[in-house]
Amino acid sequence: MLSNESDNSMNTDSLLLAELRRGSRNAFSSLFRKYYQDLIFFGGTFLPDRASCEDIVQNIFVRLWENREYIYIEDSLKSFLLRSVQNACIDELRHKQSVNEYEKYMETFTDCGSMDTEKYILYSDMHAQLEKALQRLPELCRQAFVMNRFERLKYKEIARQLNVSERTVEVRIGKAIGLLRVYLKDFLLMVLATLCVH
Repeated sequence: MLSNESDNSMNTDSLLLAELRRGSRNAFSSLFRKYYQDLIFFGGTFLPDRASCEDIVQNIFVRLWENREYIYIEDSLKSFLLRSVQNACIDELRHKQSVNEYEKYMETFTDCGSMDTEKYILYSDMHAQLEKALQRLPELCRQAFVMNRFERLKYKEIARQLNVSERTVEVRIGKAIGLLRVYLKDFLLMVLATLCVH
């Protein structure tokens, strides 16, 4: 079933790419809507700053449009976009972070194992499932969880911003994690590895 869905997606992408090369703005918009959020989530596995991830993904789509007539993609478009995000994020780390921070990041990245294209896609799919699961959480639990896991805020910082106690923040995040365990199921191990408790 997953293979058929993947094949259908690749066929759709091939058609959209063909239209894109002919200058179709509708094709470009379709590809943008399809992959934009997913690529930002993927960029978040490298960079904690969502704004930087958004800039990187937007620039990649700009280059895709500007080079549409000449671009050559030997595998799937999704793999191409994921590799582009990965390379851009690593460049960003090299420019903005100190040597020690960069080396620490590389050690963490290596500890995650060999990240080939198929694993990138699996991470990408996992984040898509995570986004759907987050929408099912109670608003207050989702808010605290997102602030901690995606905005990298400590419990004390969240408590101050929301004008609640740290214990309340802890309870909300704990409830969110419990519900996500139920909602995500098959993706649980990857989610826990990616969104470690801080």
